Amino acid sequence: MLEMRPDCERCGTDLPAEAPGAFICSFECTYCAECADALDDACPNCGGELMDRPTRAKKLHEKFPPSTERKFKG
Repeated sequence: MLEMRPDCERCGTDLPAEAPGAFICSFECTYCAECADALDDACPNCGGELMDRPTRAKKLHEKFPPSTERKFKG
């Protein structure tokens, strides 16, 4: 199951699990659409392709909670 990380690793923008607009690589590094575009859809950590992250319905958050650990180091 995907972690559904809560923020963009590059700029810190909030990326709620239920909202579209997040991009991930195969290691689940997570970026907002603007940063993914600026990175030319390539993960700066592993070089993998950044793809649209699927959303998780809010009604499933209690049973399958998204991650709360923020990755942005600002």
